[in-house]
Amino acid sequence: MVLKVAKRGAIPPFIVMDVLRAANEREATGESVLHLEVGQPGTGAPEPVIEAARAALVAEPLGYTEALGLPALRERIAAYYGTRYGLDLAPARIVVTTGASGGFVLGFLSAFEPGDRIGIAEPSYPAYRNILVALDLEPVPIRTSLENRFQPTVDLLEAHEGGLDGLIVASPSNPTGTMLGSDELGRLAAHCREHGIRLLSDEIYHGITYGKAATTALAFDPEAIVVNSFSKYFSMTGWRIGWMAVPESLLRSIECLAQNLFISPPTLSQHGAQCVFDCTQELDAHVAAYAKNRDLLLEALPKAGFDKIAPADGAFYLYVDVSQFSDDSENFCRRMLAETGVAATPGIDFDPVEGNRYIRFSFAGSHATIAEAARRLMAWQH
Repeated sequence: MVLKVAKRGAIPPFIVMDVLRAANEREATGESVLHLEVGQPGTGAPEPVIEAARAALVAEPLGYTEALGLPALRERIAAYYGTRYGLDLAPARIVVTTGASGGFVLGFLSAFEPGDRIGIAEPSYPAYRNILVALDLEPVPIRTSLENRFQPTVDLLEAHEGGLDGLIVASPSNPTGTMLGSDELGRLAAHCREHGIRLLSDEIYHGITYGKAATTALAFDPEAIVVNSFSKYFSMTGWRIGWMAVPESLLRSIECLAQNLFISPPTLSQHGAQCVFDCTQELDAHVAAYAKNRDLLLEALPKAGFDKIAPADGAFYLYVDVSQFSDDSENFCRRMLAETGVAATPGIDFDPVEGNRYIRFSFAGSHATIAEAARRLMAWQH
């Protein structure tokens, strides 16, 4: 007898991880690979974080913490909202999570019922769509374009039939790096409140901006769910630690879900994360390095024929239209890796409808890596 396999797992792969595997296989044969596919900093955690983790290994039993996280870390995160955004946020509203990914699962489960319709921009981070499907929620694509900077607008929401129970926004976004202005985010938040739509704001790229600083959704809607992470600006990717800022009405639900799904976030990572808020000078230097890489690619890519690029206001990505070369971004990325050693992510990962025309470059690596990638791409006869 064949045993049943649940449909929840029948979701698309996270294609960037497939690209990473192919790049690593090429590298293992001795071939040169320049990794512009994975969205993670090329730097490790600041030294005070590592020292705090070392100290905790010796002094702490490293058992479970409370499901919502160490009180001291929740206090530090809440204080961060005062220094960065000028908001007085109660530590009780902070939930420490196993990366932003854990935050998305907790947020979706606590705020929505099976069958609820959640608006997501296309293109956007593929895990939104795939987690929603796995949880029996319905992702509702909101088609965006360069004209609206690949971000949802009130007009786009009003034109959508069927109604929404939730809306996910990301500013800066992955894969485009575009941002919502403060006024635009405020209008979206007001529209969501007026129509009973729960707003979930992905703010994991806050701190990595080139010009204006990003605005938190909490400035406009205290009922919004905000998900953030120590992985990007704070350069603690593999520590798998993040947080949520949540309304009091969802706090107990999220706590019960966290107790049962995760027990607690990684204890060692929580001890390290408490120190990272004192390292902003080093972290801002990383952002300055990203800006230098961004400027290099924005100058070099048009010379290589990649002249249709989304305006990258933040994060560390360039989303590039390659339709003049190919209408199959997966094949284009495979060929680019084989012929130049430059690994990039096909846009189909982020947009199942029009992503065949786009690819994403990450410029979070070293300047030498980005410079060499630019040189190879300019020399490539594609």
